[in-house]
Amino acid sequence: MKFREYKTRLENLRSLAALFLMVLVFSVLREDFRTLDNFWTVMRQVSVNTCISVGMTLVILTGGIDLSVGSVLALSGAFAAGFLRNGVEIPALNLFVGVTVLGSIVIAGFVGSGLGFFNGLMITRFKIPPFVATLAMLTIARGLTELWTGGANITGLGSTFDFFGTGWLFGIIPMQVCICAVIVFIAVVVLRRTRFGRYIYAVGGNEQAARLSGLNVDNVKVLVYTISGFLAAIGGIIVTAKIDSASPTAGVAYELDSIAAVVIGGTSLSGGKGSVLGTVLGALIIGVLNTGLTSVGVDPFWQKVIKGFVILLAVAIDKMRRKD
Repeated sequence: MKFREYKTRLENLRSLAALFLMVLVFSVLREDFRTLDNFWTVMRQVSVNTCISVGMTLVILTGGIDLSVGSVLALSGAFAAGFLRNGVEIPALNLFVGVTVLGSIVIAGFVGSGLGFFNGLMITRFKIPPFVATLAMLTIARGLTELWTGGANITGLGSTFDFFGTGWLFGIIPMQVCICAVIVFIAVVVLRRTRFGRYIYAVGGNEQAARLSGLNVDNVKVLVYTISGFLAAIGGIIVTAKIDSASPTAGVAYELDSIAAVVIGGTSLSGGKGSVLGTVLGALIIGVLNTGLTSVGVDPFWQKVIKGFVILLAVAIDKMRRKD
C-alpha cells in the first residue's frame, strides 16, 4: 500500500520534475535564460494557452475534445474589435450606438459561450462525436471570422482595451498573467470544492454509471463546452489586445498547443483523471521549451518536431500508467 502511494506521488510530480530539469538545462546553456525579464516573457507567452487549456481540461476530463478553440478565439476577438472600433449602426432608424471596452468584452464572451454551447448541443442532442462536431465548428468559426473582418485586420482599438494584453497591474505583474491566474484559481476551486467539479470527474470516469446514478450527463457536457468557448473568448481578448489588432488568422493551431498542455500535464485523454494545476505545468513546459529552444538557436521547424515527440512521449506515459 505504501509503495502504491509513493508511486502515485511520483507520477503527480513528474511534470514538475520535467519543468525543473528543462529550466536547469536552458539556464546552463544560456545565462540570460534565468533572468526576471525572461521569466515574465515566458509567463506572458503561456498565459493565452493556459486560459484555453483550462477549458480544454474540463472538456477532456468528461471524455471529450474541443478542436474549435483556436477559431472561437479568433472570432470572439474579431467581434470585440469590430464592435469597439465601429459601434452598431442602424441606417433605417438613423441611429448609431457606440460600444465601450467593457461592452466589447461582454460581446466577445457571449460569442465564445454561444459557440461552445452550440458544440455541446450538437454533441449531446444530436449525438455527433466531439471530434467531428468541434472540427466542424473550427471551420465554421474561421469562415465567420474571415467574413466579419473582410480578410483584413481590425486595428486602432485604443490604449484602454490594449491594457488587457500589454498592461502591468500596479507596474509589477503583466495584466494577461493576472487574468490567467484568476481563471486558474476559479477552475481549481470548482473542480476540487464544488458538486459540479465532482460531476465532471464522474462523467469522464464512467458515463454510464453517472447516468444510472441520476446525474444529468448531457447538461454537464453542454456546460463544460460552454465554459471552454468562454475561456477561448478570454484568450481572444488577450491576443487582440496584445497586438492591438484582430486578425482573421489569429489562433491558428492553438487547439494543438492546448491539447498538448493538457496531455503533458497528466490529464488522461480517456477522461476522469487529471487536474488544472497539471495543465498549468504542461503549458509552462511548452512555453519553456519554445523559449529555450529559440534562445539556443534551434530552427523553428525542428522545434515543431521536438514538440511533437514530447506530446507522443506524454501520451505513451499515460497509456502505460493506465495499463498498470
